[in-house]
Amino acid sequence: MHRIAVIATPPVTVFDLSIPEMLFGAVEVDAAPGYEVVVCTADPGVVAGTYSLGVTVHHGLDAVDGADTVMVTGSGARDGADPRVLAVLRHAAKAGRRIASICTGAFTLAQAGLLDGRGATTYWVYSGELIRRFPAVDVQPDVLYVEDGRILTSAGLTAGIDLCLHMIRADHGAAVANTVARLVVFAPVRPGGQAQFIDSPLPAERGTSLAGTREWALGRLHEPLTLSDLASHARTSVRTLTRRFHAETGLSPLQWLLHQRVQRARELLETTRLPMDQVAGHSGLGSADSLRQHLVRRLGLTPSAYRATFTRSS
Repeated sequence: MHRIAVIATPPVTVFDLSIPEMLFGAVEVDAAPGYEVVVCTADPGVVAGTYSLGVTVHHGLDAVDGADTVMVTGSGARDGADPRVLAVLRHAAKAGRRIASICTGAFTLAQAGLLDGRGATTYWVYSGELIRRFPAVDVQPDVLYVEDGRILTSAGLTAGIDLCLHMIRADHGAAVANTVARLVVFAPVRPGGQAQFIDSPLPAERGTSLAGTREWALGRLHEPLTLSDLASHARTSVRTLTRRFHAETGLSPLQWLLHQRVQRARELLETTRLPMDQVAGHSGLGSADSLRQHLVRRLGLTPSAYRATFTRSS
């Protein structure tokens, strides 16, 4: 079983701290739990939290020993990290463990020196501070999460859910990740490059949301949908569609369509024995050659290699 050690650094943000247990705890592989999640801290006991909320943590940092993944959740403290926490993070990284942070947990990783020369992100409100304080870090302030080698960082709040789903997808495939997303009533897996902060100065007016059009498109990914098709369904112009689509999703309509088609192809590769040309056709990617190009570009795997990796025998 994959063991995940979650380090709580005071003052903890209870929401961030609950995300790993909620997401990884929902994974089942062959009718057995896919992960063991252990929350730990430098001084076991009651850990102070933000908003006058604290939590009791029973395990010390020795829980990190033997962990396959080590995560640091967000907190109100962005400096003065406990030297004991920094030491175990450096040791885990040196041992080749996967290291991840949620929200401002990136500041702890930066203090440990683990982000030097790497791409990383954090909650957009604090990205400027991360840039100023740690110039050796390639801060990417406008994305949901960043994976750079064995180090992963996410933006704030629900972006931590996106990061965990991405890790589950990497470990067990898209079908398992999407099942977990449904269990926790979360949107389908979003690409890490999607904007974490979408500027919406005015609330959407009734009837102007494109959610209905996106749902309509998801049911027709196998069709050669065009911008005109989407605009026609939304009863608007292509220009207005593109502007509103980006305002709601952070992506252009065609970028969003391509991402959904690749996700559909991954699910079909995992859950069916369809030939590659049929997988490409059902997902709207056209041909087996096109399917191969998109998977290699995004995942570094050919369709056959992806299927061999993530298809489980019944």
